[in-house]
Amino acid sequence: MLDALWFGSPSQLASEDDFDFITALELAFSKKSLRLLCQSEAIAKRSLGTIMAEKLKRRLADLRAATCVADLVAGRPRERQGPHHREIVVDLGEGARLVFCANHNIIPMLESGAVDWSKVSRIKILGTESDHA
Repeated sequence: MLDALWFGSPSQLASEDDFDFITALELAFSKKSLRLLCQSEAIAKRSLGTIMAEKLKRRLADLRAATCVADLVAGRPRERQGPHHREIVVDLGEGARLVFCANHNIIPMLESGAVDWSKVSRIKILGTESDHA
């Protein structure tokens, strides 16, 4: 928590109320092996190959830089119906995709019944999939 931040002379302090904080998209993983794949470049390279591991790393960086799912542009994000909930699919390249869903206790919804992705700030990565599997 930010108690104070120095600006100019030591007698000038700014409090938390003086700033608008931008929160990053929070990532969770459906299983430990997937978390390890996404957090370890060595494991990703061994499992996916060097090129696909690099693409996964870039897409994860895009996710971490976003404040909500609606901010995503790279990878042609699109919604689809999953087995239990709506999911977002993002292209990694070469027929591979990263799949995730909203990870809120109460998922923000629009009046139409669709997920309000502009209010989704927490996601769960469900896995990767490939046309070549």
